[in-house]
Amino acid sequence: MTEKNTGADINILVIDAQGGGLGRQLVLAIRERFPEAVVTAVGTNGTATAAMLKAGAHQGATGENAVVVNCRRADVIVGPIGIVIADAMLGEITDVMSAAVGRSSAKRILLPMNRCDSIVAGVRTKGTAALVEDAMRCLAEICPRQSGSESPV
Repeated sequence: MTEKNTGADINILVIDAQGGGLGRQLVLAIRERFPEAVVTAVGTNGTATAAMLKAGAHQGATGENAVVVNCRRADVIVGPIGIVIADAMLGEITDVMSAAVGRSSAKRILLPMNRCDSIVAGVRTKGTAALVEDAMRCLAEICPRQSGSESPV
């Protein structure tokens, strides 16, 4: 990935579990703000993957191996903080999944959901919409808007 990526060649991996609600919101926001980026959705279960595909992800897969393989291909990984904690998200995140995310050379944008026994101290509790908006600001620093601008938003 180049220092000033235009987004046309950026691969964004969205990982989610359970019902895929957060992943769905992330995919919608990414597709709206970074329309040229390739969005891959990986769910820990079929329901999560389906929700993200319905939201407009370009491709999707499900399960542990899908997380491992796609973490190798991603430029940016976006998801709840639980994706880097083994046994998080009611046990849907395996140690292999969390290691794959943590070891990936991709930039990681992790949303502090403060659920499922994992609480991030020092982070003010925000609603999901505010967390998604903050994630989009972080993504804009990595990948400028698709409006033709070459500088971060």
